[in-house]
Amino acid sequence: MRALVAFDKFKDSMGAADACRVASDAIRRARAGCEVDVAPLTDGGEGFARILTEARGGEVRLADVSGPRPGRVGAEWGMVALETLEPELRQWLAVPAKGSLAVVEMAQASGLQGLPCEQRDPFRTTTRGTGQVIRAVAEAGASAILLGIGGSATNDIGLGALEALGLQFLGPGGAVKGVTPAMWDEIDGVTGQIMALPPIRIACDVSNPLLGSNGATAVYGPQKGLRAADLPRMQAGMERMAKLLCAYAGKGTGFIDEPCGGAAGGIGFGFRVVADAMYVPGFEVVSRWLRLEPRVSEADVVITGEGRFDRSSLQGKGPGSLCRWAAAAGKPTWVFAGQIATELMTAQPEAIRQLRLRQISPAGMPLAEALRRAPELLALEVGAAFEKD
Repeated sequence: MRALVAFDKFKDSMGAADACRVASDAIRRARAGCEVDVAPLTDGGEGFARILTEARGGEVRLADVSGPRPGRVGAEWGMVALETLEPELRQWLAVPAKGSLAVVEMAQASGLQGLPCEQRDPFRTTTRGTGQVIRAVAEAGASAILLGIGGSATNDIGLGALEALGLQFLGPGGAVKGVTPAMWDEIDGVTGQIMALPPIRIACDVSNPLLGSNGATAVYGPQKGLRAADLPRMQAGMERMAKLLCAYAGKGTGFIDEPCGGAAGGIGFGFRVVADAMYVPGFEVVSRWLRLEPRVSEADVVITGEGRFDRSSLQGKGPGSLCRWAAAAGKPTWVFAGQIATELMTAQPEAIRQLRLRQISPAGMPLAEALRRAPELLALEVGAAFEKD
């Protein structure tokens, strides 16, 4: 038997690589001789840089940069030889055939991970550290940049990152430095020029525009600590700054209405306007990069999962997309998750009717305990499933 083990992260408990390791060990104990193919998944957030870099034999490097709040963080990024990518993948990404591709993970420098709840305030968080990582990879000679933007703590349309790359902001009293949304009222002009950058490809799976009821502030702001009473102020400030940025770059305001602009607090919008960055579908990048479709075809059984499996998992996210491919290929598929949404366990939508769903957290277990014991619980459930299967 050949098993493809491809987990995404269990948020606040296990990274994707750790979950894959735990499940693989459990399978080998339950089924001696089972061949296990391991493919950690990523949605552009935590693990993006390391997972993609290691999958192609690249080098993981570390940059000392600004965090989302005052203080320094160590941010991993990867350098991958472009020659290790298939010609079709290079063509799809529209990157050079030779040289090096830097894999940058926004969550490393500007993410919610590691930021205490009491410090989560998008008026005061910044993407400055992500800009510093991009500066480092450009100075290291990268021929192109692949930027994953999941897991951000910010809502600053990338102005902090662009400032770190050379953009300047002006107010009635002169230069405004260390810009965060709390300072937007002080700004009435944009000047300066960012450093020369290689082509930037932004991996993104959400289609939200920058503004409006489905935009960055309304949808994602509360997840990052924004209070309901402050939504109108943040939205108005974002609209004004977005128009200032478009005017500075000589670009029309049509960029404001583009799909994907609302992802990660609008950083993609900022880099689209100022650096001509391009969006690419996030999970398609990962699936092509990790060669997931042929690996599904070669497997006898597929094992996947994440912290919570619900309807959103079936809307373009890694485990859900993997389940669809496995179903189309007629492969038995197990889904192990810390929590599985009740409607999926009972209603059984057509999209998952053939899946074998296993919730690893016992009913009634407190969340804190479930998070702490997740590796143990995953190993028990996977082992039990394969002993019986």
